[in-house]
Amino acid sequence: MALVLIVDDSPTDVHVMQRALEQGGFSTAAAADGDEAIRKARELHPDLILMDIVMPGLNGFQATRELSSDPRTRSIPVIMVTSKAQESDRVWGLRQGAVDYIVKPVSAEQLVRKAQAALAV
Repeated sequence: MALVLIVDDSPTDVHVMQRALEQGGFSTAAAADGDEAIRKARELHPDLILMDIVMPGLNGFQATRELSSDPRTRSIPVIMVTSKAQESDRVWGLRQGAVDYIVKPVSAEQLVRKAQAALAV
């Protein structure tokens, strides 16, 4: 069973994504900010990371850039899952190393489909 690390400072968003992914056959872990995401990525070696952008401390862009430049974590695909809907944000997120960019709110079906697609690469 693939492990997905959900990085979001909203407990509600984490809960919704966990439920959708677990019903879709994934196991999940969570982190509330970018620093915790990096620690957990190095410790757990998840198969996929879902990364919010706007968080206290290290934001999602910064955390994704650090994960994608670290030999220990660079092979873990990152999907940005955020309320930031500007095209410039999407382009910047992909430039930091994300493999996909989803704008909230996201349906359970779309989330599972995107996670499956990222792991099929």
